[in-house]
Amino acid sequence: MKVYQTNEIKNIALLGSSGSGKTTLVEAMLFESGIIKRRGSIAAKNTVSDYFPVEQEYGYSVFSTVFHTEWNGKKLNMIDCPGSDDFVGGAVTALNVTDTAIILINGQYGVEVGTQNHFRYTEKFEKPVIFLVNQLDNDKCDYDNVLEQLKDAYGPKVVPIQYPLSCGPGFNSLIDVLLMKKYTWPPEGGAPTIEEIPAEEMDKAMEMHKALVEAAAENDESLMEKFFEKETLEPDEMRLGIREGLVTRGIFPVFCVCAGKDMGVRRLMEFLGNVVPYVSDMPKVTNTEGKEIAPDVNGPTSLYFFKTSVEPHIGEVSYFKVMSGKVKEGDDLTNADRGSKERIAQMFVVAGANRIKVEELQAGDIGATVKLKDVKTGNTLNGRDCDNKFNFIKYPNSRYTRAIKPLNEADTEKMMSILNRMREEDPTWVIEQSKELRQTLVHGQGEFHLRTLKWRLENNEKLMIKYEEPRIPYRETITKAARADYRHKKQSGGAGQFGEVHLIIEPYKEGMPVPDTYKFNGQEFKISVKGTEEVALEWGGKLVFINSIVGGSIDTRFMPAILKGIMSRMEQGPLTGSYARDVRVIVYDGKMHPVDSNEISFMLAGRNAFSEAFKNAGPKILEPIYDVEVFVPSDKMGDVMGDLQGRRAMIMGMSSEKGFEKLVAKVPLKEMSSYSTSLSSLTGGRASFIMKFASYELVPSDVQDKLIKDHEAKQVKEE
Repeated sequence: MKVYQTNEIKNIALLGSSGSGKTTLVEAMLFESGIIKRRGSIAAKNTVSDYFPVEQEYGYSVFSTVFHTEWNGKKLNMIDCPGSDDFVGGAVTALNVTDTAIILINGQYGVEVGTQNHFRYTEKFEKPVIFLVNQLDNDKCDYDNVLEQLKDAYGPKVVPIQYPLSCGPGFNSLIDVLLMKKYTWPPEGGAPTIEEIPAEEMDKAMEMHKALVEAAAENDESLMEKFFEKETLEPDEMRLGIREGLVTRGIFPVFCVCAGKDMGVRRLMEFLGNVVPYVSDMPKVTNTEGKEIAPDVNGPTSLYFFKTSVEPHIGEVSYFKVMSGKVKEGDDLTNADRGSKERIAQMFVVAGANRIKVEELQAGDIGATVKLKDVKTGNTLNGRDCDNKFNFIKYPNSRYTRAIKPLNEADTEKMMSILNRMREEDPTWVIEQSKELRQTLVHGQGEFHLRTLKWRLENNEKLMIKYEEPRIPYRETITKAARADYRHKKQSGGAGQFGEVHLIIEPYKEGMPVPDTYKFNGQEFKISVKGTEEVALEWGGKLVFINSIVGGSIDTRFMPAILKGIMSRMEQGPLTGSYARDVRVIVYDGKMHPVDSNEISFMLAGRNAFSEAFKNAGPKILEPIYDVEVFVPSDKMGDVMGDLQGRRAMIMGMSSEKGFEKLVAKVPLKEMSSYSTSLSSLTGGRASFIMKFASYELVPSDVQDKLIKDHEAKQVKEE
């Protein structure tokens, strides 16, 4: 295979909702470019994408698939991304290492929630977008309606380059208003017959051609001047204007294909080769120090590893983008993240599971290698005199969590090792060993995402596991001031133990002053601050510890021990054993013994005095509240709102966003446990949501009573 120069390489992400036909399109593109000799099908389980067993089991894309085609002297690197929102990590990765996005539209459904989600990511990463309407042969396809939906959602920047003469099972021809030609395909697809536009279509085609010329001219001043002079542009001038418009997101061209019949695919690839921006046309990526790194073949060698997959009979395959310089087989490089040395023994360009050996790849290109010693997803390998590091991929927050455990507890270590390895393949699987909840948690993007993880553990790794409901990280706090004292005294021959602590506790808010006196049961307690220690708790909130000892009733050297005792109780609140937070403790008196007092005595006295005061201080349980944004079709708004209100949600607002309703609410985490499944069921998979931690708030009294009873019952059971 020839070595492609940077100005011959184009990197493209292929996005679209589940069922939009991406896998079928990939087959047609690879067939047309000669990479494969016959097209596979999802039903036959022999496609280039979706070649992992779990994908064939579910009939869904689970992983992104890297592939390349060569077309008219250009190399098109493409990443086919899963359509399901549960596997959004693939799309996020792809958009970060490619320069243009094709968003595939299912002709019978038009703009779907998946379309909206993917478009939002292209906005976030400022990537050019081409809309591609597929499945024009479906009897429910209405191209004019799809085009209308796209314009309603994304505005006048949506400009068609093609339109079908008719949709449905008889689809076989379209009008291209860039080239002003009619394309017609035989029943088996492939090479079209190219003819002049028929007279009855000329008015419509000319109107759309003028709109396209104007849209292309708007992106370049010199083209605009030519347009004003001639009222038209040559095809090459239009291509230049469209490319410049793509780079600035000033134009969203609309193309048509019927991927299943291989109709329109060649014309699409011709457009991608001629018009889509090159690597060098796009804004430069910055390294972790904020320095721009140009895709310069003469620069120092720098490779960014964006994907790892574990493949049958091979092991780990590591996918990389050449950020600068060039890389050859046999090159020795240094891992900037781990300090280790690596040799690139073999290099490939790939088309799914098919690999073609190459000797060299230049800046901007995408390739793969195998058998690296110590390279993880997100690492950078550099040549001499180069210390680049890249960290530009940021994944969305998790939306679905389950506790995970092996059926055989002896397999726990093995399970953790496999989970950490699998996270290399999909960084949106987040593994957490929670000391607080005493559970191993796996966080993902949805129920299907975690079901896939379970399938792979049980079928590929032969490790049987079970999911459980995750415990909720409640917090405990107090609502009023209280006082307590405790004497710890123990005598058992020789030196004894003695420590007595008197303290006051109260709810703490940032910046609140310390009163001079407190009153309990008619008795006043004067406070004289000798020292203050603020402890920022790792689980959130604060503990403020004030020494108000007068007259040396407790030696200063015992204060750290009292604080340690209080902290041990803060880690296990008296109501449900959850972490406590936002408490101020004032130690104002106590007693000690010249011989028997020691640190452990004061630690226990402080712990028990604090525990007693806490119970009398109007203790309350706090629960985590999340900000939730739901994107829902208008006709399902009432159902979704009703469901949220049943989850103790507080609706904060509603708005319309590009054809969908956006619902904003605050919802307790406890109520979000199965939300992704319920939302999918309520809306037929047409809605999506994002969630982010907001704050801790008091639980309602009936919920608190139940939590305390459950905790007490559990303790009795454990005894």
